[in-house]
Amino acid sequence: MRAKKWFAMTMSMVLSLSLFVTACSGGGGNEGTDSGKSEERLANLNQAGMPIAKEKITMTGFAAKLYASADWSKLMLWEEYEKITNVHIDWETVQIDSLKEKRNIKLAGGDYPEIFFASAFAKSDLIKYGSQGTFLKLNDLIDQNAPNFKAMMEKYPIVKKGITMPDGSIYGLPTVFDPEFISLFYGTPWMKQEWLDKLNLKPPANLDELYNVLKAIKEGDPNGNGKNDEIPWGSKGVWIMINYLKGSFGLNKNGVANPNVDLDPDTGKLRFVPATKQYKELLEYVAKLYRDGMFDKETFTMKDTDISSKATAGVYGFLDGVDPKAIYNQEGYVGMPILEGPYGDKMATNIGSPLGNIGMFVLTDKAKNPEAAIRWMDHFYSDEGAKMFFMGFEGVTYKMTDKGEYEYLDSIAKNPDGLNLDQAVSQYLVWPGGYYPGIVKQQFFKGAEGLPSSVKNAEDAAPNSIKLDDIWPAFNFTPEEQDELTTIQTDIHTFVDEMRDKFASGALGFDQWDSYVQQLDKMNVKRYLEIYQAAYDRYTSSK
Repeated sequence: MRAKKWFAMTMSMVLSLSLFVTACSGGGGNEGTDSGKSEERLANLNQAGMPIAKEKITMTGFAAKLYASADWSKLMLWEEYEKITNVHIDWETVQIDSLKEKRNIKLAGGDYPEIFFASAFAKSDLIKYGSQGTFLKLNDLIDQNAPNFKAMMEKYPIVKKGITMPDGSIYGLPTVFDPEFISLFYGTPWMKQEWLDKLNLKPPANLDELYNVLKAIKEGDPNGNGKNDEIPWGSKGVWIMINYLKGSFGLNKNGVANPNVDLDPDTGKLRFVPATKQYKELLEYVAKLYRDGMFDKETFTMKDTDISSKATAGVYGFLDGVDPKAIYNQEGYVGMPILEGPYGDKMATNIGSPLGNIGMFVLTDKAKNPEAAIRWMDHFYSDEGAKMFFMGFEGVTYKMTDKGEYEYLDSIAKNPDGLNLDQAVSQYLVWPGGYYPGIVKQQFFKGAEGLPSSVKNAEDAAPNSIKLDDIWPAFNFTPEEQDELTTIQTDIHTFVDEMRDKFASGALGFDQWDSYVQQLDKMNVKRYLEIYQAAYDRYTSSK
């Protein structure tokens, strides 16, 4: 994918001049700051380019990290970025596992920093602390100081609509998955082509054919060892299989960011997917697969270590997730076709939004230099910033190939001390663990989704997948809606998940389906839908 420049330098100068004039006139202030945009603060802020500050600025920051041993005060990424920006961050870090607890303690006690980075705030937290003034409203700061992110919002409206609260406020900056990096979105489960060839099987085109192919793998000894040890389909969870099969039943045609609701084609209003007849038929199909041994019996309780052990032993004919070569060292898997369902639906709908967590970067009311802070973050939404964030530094962590591609050095990719990729990268950079604001671009991201096999799987799936323009982000709610929704949705979601597993495993017969739907009614699923409908109506009417 070719690199793009979001804004010309002249545009940056225009925006910065506008900022200066506005600040000196006292307009366009920042909600939550105690002194507005003072002339003294702006005098130290370069209007374009680097460094951001003429005299060094120090800010306090709190962040999550994957490895306890990573010392962010001595990390090359932050040391080099400080040289570029003249902005020093005094970091306090916690491991991802304890992030929520430590983050909430700091907020509750008032001992919180100027910047929360890689802190993964839920939307309910953004609404709560934003409306209280603890988190700064970022609208003006983005408009006047973040040309890269502003250009991204204009190019991809889903980003702007997805981060904007019902009152029009923006309180956090997100992880953005570049819509042009299609293998982050499109793709199907993987099937072992060698086994299909040995059994003279064609790739399945519909649900009946899938069943027959799985049955042939179970009974046909494709590995040729004379034992009945093959497992037709391996998955980390039955919900993953169900999400993939939803498109064959006409469900979730706007993606799975709001997994329990979609548009009813008969009414044009939202419906509760787990109560539809199509969802029932989907569970009946999965229950048949399970009953007849077509997928791993441990799927309902599968742990990462369990599936890794079996997958690396080569016992699965079909596997969910990324290419098994990348994570299980298993060759010869190819993407399976998208399957036609009982009503003629042939669409992959198990596609998430390009918008990741929208609370990955937050400024608090303690921020003394909010303009500099937002510019500091904005760089990571540019090509240069994304390259530094994910690839690091030429000659130290990566090199350019003869084809003009970026490639980690052997000290990272084939670490002589036996470190895996995440461990080796974490000596220099902070992206391992998946907690970060910024943009994920194909040319700089070297995970399994960028492999040629993954790209081919995506290209094959794309013609029968929902289009990215039709995908919804996770909806935003008003504080009142969020409070009410929180009260009812936890019980509803827990009940739906429990009953899904019971129906799919045969622990509960489908003669109990009507009782299940009636219980959902008692749990106030009607109000749940009303709240989602209001959020959907706002989403479709916003610009």
